[in-house]
Amino acid sequence: MNCCHHYQLTPGNEQVFSADLTRIRYGCGVLQELGQEARALGIRRAAVYTDRLVASLPLFQEAIEALCCEGVEAVIYDEVRVEPTDISFRDAAAFAKSSAFDGFVSIGGGSVIDTAKAANLYSTCPGDFMDYVNAPIGQGLAVPGPLRPHLACPTTAGTGSESTGIAVFDLLEMKSKTGISSRAMLPDRGIIDPRWTESLPATVMAATGFDAISHALEALTAKPFTSRPRSESISGRPMPQGANPFSDTLCREALRQAGWYLVRAVNEAADHEARHAMMYAATLAGVGFGNAGCHLPHAMSYPVSGRVQNYFPDGYPEDEPICPHGMSVIVNAPAAYRFTAPGCPERHTEGAQLLGADTGDAEPADAGTVLAQHLEKMMRATGAPNGIGGVGFTEDAVDGLAKAATAQQRLLLVAPVAVEEADLKMLYREALSYW
Repeated sequence: MNCCHHYQLTPGNEQVFSADLTRIRYGCGVLQELGQEARALGIRRAAVYTDRLVASLPLFQEAIEALCCEGVEAVIYDEVRVEPTDISFRDAAAFAKSSAFDGFVSIGGGSVIDTAKAANLYSTCPGDFMDYVNAPIGQGLAVPGPLRPHLACPTTAGTGSESTGIAVFDLLEMKSKTGISSRAMLPDRGIIDPRWTESLPATVMAATGFDAISHALEALTAKPFTSRPRSESISGRPMPQGANPFSDTLCREALRQAGWYLVRAVNEAADHEARHAMMYAATLAGVGFGNAGCHLPHAMSYPVSGRVQNYFPDGYPEDEPICPHGMSVIVNAPAAYRFTAPGCPERHTEGAQLLGADTGDAEPADAGTVLAQHLEKMMRATGAPNGIGGVGFTEDAVDGLAKAATAQQRLLLVAPVAVEEADLKMLYREALSYW
């Protein structure tokens, strides 16, 4: 590590990085081992969190049968909301408190897995809802003790939630996303079966795939962990600790795979090689950003998701407007990387190269443009919206979006450059359209 100029060891600053991991089980057919894994964790009566669409799929029944075959009683909660809110988190926690469960199983996308994390937290460690929400929006209190076992089974290729201690939700009164972050919320097992990707609609494949790319790019370009003051105790070392050699390795491979396979996976539903590869890339990116953190594109995405009013993407519920999380991130990303590139131009160029861009003649001053233009190329190739204007926002929304994004200090503090509210206004204007 000492030979890497990105990590300069400075007296008084951090010299130790953490690698906090979920135990991962990966491969086609691994759902059939779900019951064995649950019993190994001492689960006899499981609260199974999912949504109604996933609950209707054959692989969901395969998962439930695997639990039952090992004598694990599965009590299903299928009311999880796509893009959860503080209200839906409270409802999910109420279900967890309603009966004697000794463990949790989540089967779904990031919304389902995050909801199960929150239900586990609030049913195990009661308190005011805002106690554990990230500061400065909430109190940011530490989780006081261990939670019950949780097995997370992702059904989309992007969120990486099975590998992180993060749960994200829309705080309705704020009209923006925020989250809860704690090592205690790391699932005990990630049961990752790439067969789920074979039935994903193209729009869902694109949104979640871009989320995986964003996780890896933001973690790779995050402020280095060595730039933080040394932690006085092990509990003081945050999960979003900044880029580090462990996360770098995972994120680089995630970007390489996503650059090779994402466009194929979106445009060719029968290309199982590409879709399975994206599930693996999402897993790598999830572990990577879970141990480094995300920054500006995610901070900008949260108000976009929370304030969308008239966008109804294919493949998602049609009863209300929604900007899926990965989509809300990627529509901001080109503008964001043009801004952050001066903080570590070589890593922005490397990210572009890993995704497949020709960077042979790129100078450091070109890094942000090279990366942004390649992302725009991928967005166009997969039918992604043309900036935040493509999901319904206009110039009139910019000030409100910027003010809400300023509150996302957990994310902004990991960015490789300082970000102020005036910068965010400029960036949202640039993100209105790209082509």
